[in-house]
Amino acid sequence: MPTIRRRRRKYQVQVRHRGLISVSRTFNTLKDAKAWAHQLEVQVDRRDLPADPKVLQSTTLGELVARYRDTVSPRKRTAKAERIVLGAFLLHPICRRRLSEVTRADFIAYRDERLRIIKASSLKRSLVPLHNLYELARTEWGLPIKENPVSNLNLNGSDQRRERRLLPGEWDRLMLAAKACRNRLIPPLIQLAVATSLRRSELLAMRWDDINWVQRTLLIRQSKNGHSRIVPLTTAAIELLAGLPRGPDRVFPISPNAVRLSWEKLRRRAGINDLHYHDLRHEAISRFFEAGLSVPEVALMSGHRDMRMLLRYSHAMRQTVLEKLDAEKFGR
Repeated sequence: MPTIRRRRRKYQVQVRHRGLISVSRTFNTLKDAKAWAHQLEVQVDRRDLPADPKVLQSTTLGELVARYRDTVSPRKRTAKAERIVLGAFLLHPICRRRLSEVTRADFIAYRDERLRIIKASSLKRSLVPLHNLYELARTEWGLPIKENPVSNLNLNGSDQRRERRLLPGEWDRLMLAAKACRNRLIPPLIQLAVATSLRRSELLAMRWDDINWVQRTLLIRQSKNGHSRIVPLTTAAIELLAGLPRGPDRVFPISPNAVRLSWEKLRRRAGINDLHYHDLRHEAISRFFEAGLSVPEVALMSGHRDMRMLLRYSHAMRQTVLEKLDAEKFGR
């Protein structure tokens, strides 16, 4: 807060605030000094005063990461995973350096070091919270950081997106192996994944009250991107849900880890290699395109908000495109 001192026949106003440059001015009258002091109070509240670059010399990158981990991450759906990522990053020597010393070159060196151990796609995911914390530090925390050293960091990695689909006979082998699972909810969970393209987390969070049996729709209260949506349910999906034992709350009262363990066991039992549970979502979306659904219609089912993400399924749209072109007799 501003302080006013009487010096000889004049009045000196001085403002000192952590993270902001110290400002002072001298006035002939106390009235003018108080008016200017009040104006400075307003500026301090609005963070309008210039930031003090010395604050970067007294703060380490690790302190910034810890603040983000403890105050921002807990509010996110990815809090658990993000806490692990940030905890591992805090062990790196770069976190002991002062913010005034950390440069883009340091993160380039960190990138090169990590790429010798993990894939580019994994590194990209771990850099997301670091990019976000720098943006918060600049825009909301009032730190005088001129540029985000994590922005546009070239990972030089090839496209790691999977395009694994079920091969002929694999679906029958999967379902045969699933019937041997002790948990009787695993087979319908897998069937619904292919019938709806829902993520594992969305299926496990589904509640009986979310199903509209008359309109044949399902309310997804919160998806991966944080938004809710209503998904149409096919007749096959409705029949699967109607055949499940009705409980008081969740349709699939199973933990994600239980699903993971059951999936690995039944996949080995079926003799199928390199097939992830999430590949069922890719299979479902591919089938939607092969059935002739448009991009907006598929997005309604899958929950993609960025239509560009669906372009990776262009392989499933080729046959539909050819059929439409042949029907119009293009090139004749």
